[in-house]
Amino acid sequence: MSMKPETSAFDIDAAQHGGYLYTEGAPLSSQLANKRLSDIALSLFDFKSKQILDLGCGDGTYTKELFDRGGPTRILGIDPARRAIDIAQKKYNKGESISFAVGNAYQLEYAPDSFDLVHVRGVLHHMSNPALALKEAFRVAPAVLVIEPNGNNVGLKMIEKLSRYHREHKEKSYTSRKLKNWIGEAGGNVTIEKFAGFVPMFCPDWMARMMKRIEPAIERLPILSAAACAVYVLVGRRSA
Repeated sequence: MSMKPETSAFDIDAAQHGGYLYTEGAPLSSQLANKRLSDIALSLFDFKSKQILDLGCGDGTYTKELFDRGGPTRILGIDPARRAIDIAQKKYNKGESISFAVGNAYQLEYAPDSFDLVHVRGVLHHMSNPALALKEAFRVAPAVLVIEPNGNNVGLKMIEKLSRYHREHKEKSYTSRKLKNWIGEAGGNVTIEKFAGFVPMFCPDWMARMMKRIEPAIERLPILSAAACAVYVLVGRRSA
């Protein structure tokens, strides 16, 4: 089955800004939001001495962060956006330990169990067939870590409609139930799940600071976190 990955808006970002808008010269809100995503990923899976595939790595900024902070033996970042991969290769490529390549998530060019984990950060909501991408991820690794916008959050749904960036990049979000269903359809079981983050990207600095201060309290309350947190994070493991 051949499916063309979606790249256009992100290729334009890479060409015009030398990277993605939320990494190059990112406002405080994006810095805080993205650090929380890296923190939560590293807290839910032990990257040390593992083989990691970073699916949809973009310009490589967070692939490099995971490599530096997590200590995997090897991390490979792939993305369909050619210009973004060119930037990642120039900035961060270090041969076998950290490398980048253009790749299609629907048809991964790797043998079964080539990796210990596929890291999928903010990627599925840009895809036309997320379930197929997850199935491929479980083919090449026994574990998948997914970070996605929290589709249970009504405020986030409003931002998707009103924000120019979100419209241009066709941003959308899915409920936690739908994401868990896709994991099951792909042959996996959800072993860990968490709602995290409270700071929205591209909001004013004063708002970002205020929301960051109350973020820990929001995350600790189960019902509130499911409705108000920015992202839903899960670790899925291949079914026996």
